[in-house]
Amino acid sequence: MYDLNNTFPIKWPSIIAWCLYDWAAASFPIIVTTFIFATYFTTTIAPNKIMGTYQWANATAIAGAIIAVFSPLFGAIADYSGHHLKWLLCLTALCIMSTASLWFAYPAVSATYFTLTAVVIGTIGFEVSMVFYNAYLPQIVPKSHVGRLSGIGWGTGYLGGIVALSIVFVLFFKFPPHWLSTQHSAQIRICGPFVALWFALFSLPLFFLAPNIDSKTLPISRAVRSGWTELMSTLKKLPQEKNILLYLIAHMIYTDGLNTLFAFGGIYAANTYHLTFQEVLLFGITMNITAGIGAILLGWLDDFMGSKQTILISLICLTGLGIPVIFLHSKWLFWISSLFLSLFVGPTQSASRSLMVHLIRKQATSTEMFGLYALSGRVTAFLGPWILGSMTLLFNSQRVGMLTVLIFFIIGGLLLLPVKSKTTH
Repeated sequence: MYDLNNTFPIKWPSIIAWCLYDWAAASFPIIVTTFIFATYFTTTIAPNKIMGTYQWANATAIAGAIIAVFSPLFGAIADYSGHHLKWLLCLTALCIMSTASLWFAYPAVSATYFTLTAVVIGTIGFEVSMVFYNAYLPQIVPKSHVGRLSGIGWGTGYLGGIVALSIVFVLFFKFPPHWLSTQHSAQIRICGPFVALWFALFSLPLFFLAPNIDSKTLPISRAVRSGWTELMSTLKKLPQEKNILLYLIAHMIYTDGLNTLFAFGGIYAANTYHLTFQEVLLFGITMNITAGIGAILLGWLDDFMGSKQTILISLICLTGLGIPVIFLHSKWLFWISSLFLSLFVGPTQSASRSLMVHLIRKQATSTEMFGLYALSGRVTAFLGPWILGSMTLLFNSQRVGMLTVLIFFIIGGLLLLPVKSKTTH
């Protein structure tokens, strides 16, 4: 097992396969949890939009709570039992199968709980798989290149999401084949199997080209016990790691804002600015184009300026550009402001992953630490949607609800200020 501070030859096949996994995985949050199925559920399956928003928020909260419990535990288990690639494969398959089952999400109230269950299971598989996926980042490039590869990975993911969403738009909405019955929303339900196929196809290279992560090889039962013991020990020692603890708290808060923005962005655009379903898809495509550009370009800024500074700049821009998105009334001005805002979404995510790599001092616990990183991104995942929903109901305005997202960005940025980071340039 090598030291994080050492440099080594860049492994191009592994890098390409690693980025392709991001390309594959991005189709799930973009198509299922943000733009297509989120809007489809609240407008077509649920009894009404208000109840649909409430139910979608509850499903998001349930998934977040389960992920918060299992992400660090799985990371600790992997550090003891090894088999990182097998865990990644199983969790990827879980997401793929549950997503494929969304074909049966018929446009009827009776399909409500089936649809929400499939989305919750898919979200769990997707998010927990990211624990193992992220752990490969310091294995395939030297530490001095972590920021730019993290940015390129996010950018590749956004590009994959753009291509997947564009194909869906053209094949199933613009020129739908005759065998897809719009009466039963088949042109929407087919997006579930499409995402499953997309995810399966483009994730395959990583399972053949991923480097081996050296770790202990205990039987699974002992690994579970050792992993749980180690996790509890890490949580108890975490207050002594004040720098990482403060970062994880800051990450928890501003990520709540990002997760809420993702979960309700399409719903907000459709209901507040009255975008049609096709306009929501085009909105998603253009948003992801600019987000991908931002992730790649500012990934270089990450390496030269520092991960922390990149996050702070991005949060400031997200907050400043979020104000007109909330208070404008013109559909097209909303669209333009949203595009500029999305430039800073990818950099916030990629630089957050890079900063965690720089803060980890021991490579032996990288997977477990990334489990805690995932925990910080999900432990209060219910809070953002719950507050947004509550404020929307209280003031009868989605604009007021969306304003809470900016508060998360501001508080998270302020908590990030005292975090000390020694970025390798």
